[in-house]
Amino acid sequence: MAISLYTTPTCSFCVKAKRWFKENRIPFSEYDVSRDQRRADEMMRKSGQMGVPVVDVHGKIIIGFNQPEIEKALRR
Repeated sequence: MAISLYTTPTCSFCVKAKRWFKENRIPFSEYDVSRDQRRADEMMRKSGQMGVPVVDVHGKIIIGFNQPEIEKALRR
């Protein structure tokens, strides 16, 4: 399962998203866009947003920690 989570260390919703993925045993790759400019550019290209978190579930881009949208994307 290809899930990318774009985060920053100071983002409370990023922490909630990571906790939710871990509690539900859903594997994901985390990218700290405050330290990785290439990933920050990638996130901007995918989402058109500078805000985090941005979740990429199999190419479905979800802005913010929108649990119902993430669950819907995971079921596809």
